[in-house]
Amino acid sequence: MLMNSSTSDKEGNIKKMFDSIAFRYDFLNHLTSFGVDKIWRKKAMGMISSRIPGSVILDVATGTADLAIEASKYNPSSIKGIDVSDKMLEIGRFKLLKKGVQDKIELFLAASEDIPFETNSFDIVISAFGVRNFDDLERGLLEMNRVLKIGGKVLILEFSKPSVPVLSHIYRFYFIKILPLVGRVVSKDKDAYSYLPRSVMEFPEGNDFLRVLTRTGYSDVAQKPLTFGIVSVYTGVKGN
Repeated sequence: MLMNSSTSDKEGNIKKMFDSIAFRYDFLNHLTSFGVDKIWRKKAMGMISSRIPGSVILDVATGTADLAIEASKYNPSSIKGIDVSDKMLEIGRFKLLKKGVQDKIELFLAASEDIPFETNSFDIVISAFGVRNFDDLERGLLEMNRVLKIGGKVLILEFSKPSVPVLSHIYRFYFIKILPLVGRVVSKDKDAYSYLPRSVMEFPEGNDFLRVLTRTGYSDVAQKPLTFGIVSVYTGVKGN
């Protein structure tokens, strides 16, 4: 499955960046989140666990397939994952083999704004820490809505900003000063982990993102903050 060759500058830069850090991506995720990222994914999937058995699922911006692998524990019918980084997908496919779930999960090279699947194809569409990297946020969310079945569920796990003032200051210091430094040392990429805090700070989180979800066709939208609001799980339903 090939991506459209007419990728935008942002999409091309995102692909290049994630290709360059793919070999250290999982390690850095666990290191910089102190391992809590695994708990976030588990809690997110637990929120929709009753819907997953027998469902057909799409994981958008799947990366190395961690969220897809977590979803596979709840006995879905099948899972497809898409991402713009072929290097990330290579690592993801290796993980699928290692965990013995390669028959449940297929990974495809594709952009979130041009999902290569039929309309009304999936019972559930999920994404973790990828939506803020979309080349066009609303177009990506509209595409996710398009491939979702009527009444289907969307779940998005993304960084947000703590509302408690003291924690908010610590969070900003860590994200802006410490995390880029650690990322540069470990990944050897000076730009990737400078981009991360910038992308988080610019993302329309909380009520702003809920309004974007509503505008792109989702109903019953909701936000559940985790770990004092460091991340949030956003959910919605595709209406008629």
